Amino acid sequence: MAAGGSQTLERGLMALRMIAEEPQGLTASEIAARLGVHRSIAYRLLTALVRQDFASKDEANRYRIGVAFFTLAQQSRPPMLDTAQPVLRDLAAELGATACLVVRDGMEAVAVAVVEPPGSGARLSYRIGNRDPLDRGAGGLALLAAADPTPDEPERIADVRVRGYAVTSEEVLPGIFGVASPVGARSDEQPAAVTVLTHHQDLAEAAAPAVVAAAERLTTALSPSV
Repeated sequence: MAAGGSQTLERGLMALRMIAEEPQGLTASEIAARLGVHRSIAYRLLTALVRQDFASKDEANRYRIGVAFFTLAQQSRPPMLDTAQPVLRDLAAELGATACLVVRDGMEAVAVAVVEPPGSGARLSYRIGNRDPLDRGAGGLALLAAADPTPDEPERIADVRVRGYAVTSEEVLPGIFGVASPVGARSDEQPAAVTVLTHHQDLAEAAAPAVVAAAERLTTALSPSV
């Protein structure tokens, strides 16, 4: 646990995140083991989450995300997500590859929107909430390049800033190639990047113009009208 703050609150939030990341749900014992606490403590945390409708318990005593979680998420949904969906859908269809929107969270790039290409082809095991190191992978590099230059930044970040996109090969996942371009977000939006992930190196090498165009389209859509 981090120093300072409320340990109970932090544990509760960790438990909430755990069940959000497990579609099949988790038992109190499983959550206790992951938190490193006694089952009784995990049970109290989960009971509080259930009382507030942030979690629900099924007949098999497995806890899942509750209605309040989805309601709150929808009410606080950033405008960027709604604006990005059609851009990502068009990009995924054009390239036949997975299109994502990633934002920065500390030293990680977090996927906040993921759109698979139409059809019945192979799918990547990449979903909303996926976290990658900021200094590896196309999305993270594009996010770093979107920030102001620093004296000690790696040369590859400066190169991405000049080109307007990043291309990476198997830096985060084996056999996966990435292409990403930063989005010029509004002042009230998090820095973001449009990213494409594919198993095919030739597709990644040719995808930069489409990815840059998608990032520019999203930037324009997010810009305040004059």
